[in-house]
Amino acid sequence: MRNVITLVVSLFFAIGVLYGQSTLQTRFEKSQGKETPTYEEIIEWWKKADQISPLLTLTTKGPTDAGFPLHLAILSSKGYNSIHIAREAGATIILVNNGIHPGEPDGIDASMLLAKKVIEKKLILPPQLVLAIIPVYNIGGCLNRSTNFRVDQEGPVAFGSRGNSQYLDLNRDFIKCDSKEALSFSAIFQECDPDVFIDNHVSNGADYQHIMTLLTSQPSKLGGVMEQFLRAQFEPALYAGMKEKGYDMVPYVNAYGDKPENGWSTYWDSPRYTSGYATLWHSFAFVPETHMLKPYDQRVMATLALMETFVAFTGKNGDKIKSLRKDTKRVAANAEKFPIKWKLDRTGYTEYVFKGFESGNKPSEVSGLNRLYYDRSKPFTKTVKVVDKFVPDLNIVKPKAYIIPQGWWKVIDRLLVNKVQMSVLKKDTTLEVEWYRIEDYKTTPRQYEMHHLNSDVVVSKQKGVKTFRKGDILINLNQPANRFLIETLEPQAEDSYFAWNFFDAILGQKEGYSAYVFEDKAAQYLKENPALKAELEQRRNKDTSFAKSARAQLDFVYKNSPWAEPDYNRYPVFRVL
Repeated sequence: MRNVITLVVSLFFAIGVLYGQSTLQTRFEKSQGKETPTYEEIIEWWKKADQISPLLTLTTKGPTDAGFPLHLAILSSKGYNSIHIAREAGATIILVNNGIHPGEPDGIDASMLLAKKVIEKKLILPPQLVLAIIPVYNIGGCLNRSTNFRVDQEGPVAFGSRGNSQYLDLNRDFIKCDSKEALSFSAIFQECDPDVFIDNHVSNGADYQHIMTLLTSQPSKLGGVMEQFLRAQFEPALYAGMKEKGYDMVPYVNAYGDKPENGWSTYWDSPRYTSGYATLWHSFAFVPETHMLKPYDQRVMATLALMETFVAFTGKNGDKIKSLRKDTKRVAANAEKFPIKWKLDRTGYTEYVFKGFESGNKPSEVSGLNRLYYDRSKPFTKTVKVVDKFVPDLNIVKPKAYIIPQGWWKVIDRLLVNKVQMSVLKKDTTLEVEWYRIEDYKTTPRQYEMHHLNSDVVVSKQKGVKTFRKGDILINLNQPANRFLIETLEPQAEDSYFAWNFFDAILGQKEGYSAYVFEDKAAQYLKENPALKAELEQRRNKDTSFAKSARAQLDFVYKNSPWAEPDYNRYPVFRVL
């Protein structure tokens, strides 16, 4: 009897699949575009989709701060059930990330609708294309659900919070990896090695007519053949494809402090952000940003339309995209120098048709002072210049290798999760190396995502012979990870591990002296080293405050003597030349 019941249930289930996929109706559809699902509903939906269709496999990945694992859905017309198999078969991979800010859930719903269309065969994926979709990334934020978050946003009815379970903004965590999410994401990203990466968002800022805007990984930073392809073919095809679908898209409106009709510069996506992180790995990366003031159903459908446009272009140009990435990885493995600081080049711009609303100022009913407002009864269309070119401001000559003493395991662990190729010294080894001394830096007075960022770093270089211990880490710079290594291990890079405080212990002096004891030793040392004594006299003659401070002069001698601790302010990543 039980077998008969099971058979009947299976038949009804199959009929539901054949006639409209009623079992896969989403909360967004049921609410006529007004609601987004809870975390439990999201995962349950993807599990049902996996059960129904051989075209989709839902896999379980690494942990999160919320105590739940991340999931990765693999969707393809060939029914690949693992990224490894798909990659071995030569597939082109698009990785889609959703819900990094769960208060911006457009991608969560759009991805479910996209998968449903593929399962129902209303959208046929190109044969060698794989969609790898993270259904929801910030699970802790998704669980923290309210109707009151994002007061400026038009729907849905209730949604999650920006902060994760540690109250971190996960879109600032891709280098420092304070969250389990970021560590798990790094593993997923390296597994997928995506040819195209999409991270779905909702914008803040000015009011305008456009439903969808697009933040593209900085073309100048991609460089070479990938920059040329992105500017000449990829981006234009996305804008044209969206226009065919009824969406006039513009670049992310990064116009803060000025009217958007005056133009703007593209957002600088440093490696702390998803698109900046992806750029270090030579992926074409995009951040769709729907407009917060548009109704939720319009935003979701625009996100769906854009993802379909990505699918069409990537499917058609997959071989070209993979070839460009292969060439770029080879260049990175052999390049002699890398830029780590950039500046905006205002001579490089692209023109776009921008559709906005007239704005002005009027008295505030709250303060009585002037406030900004947009008048939707006065739309306008204008061609604007978007400055989209950056040029290198500081280049670093690549060493042959880096050596990291094993005690800095937090850094080593983050390199390992990013699949950086490294080896362990099998015995104590003496090498001639170069290292930096941190001469100056600035630190933010207030915390930023649990850190006090170091910036404006000034270094000096020194060379010498140093003995490294068995177990220390050697990293040769002849690999595709070179770009990632340079930007995380060079202390002057804006999102380096030094910037994120991983090496701050070296900035605190550990050894010292009792002044009354060291006075005699210092005097004797100056007698034996007349060059240092002359330098001391010169410093006294130039610096009045120094001349009046006995302690400063004694400290000068100490810091220029053999008794000064060598590791104080010595950056502990050594360069093999």
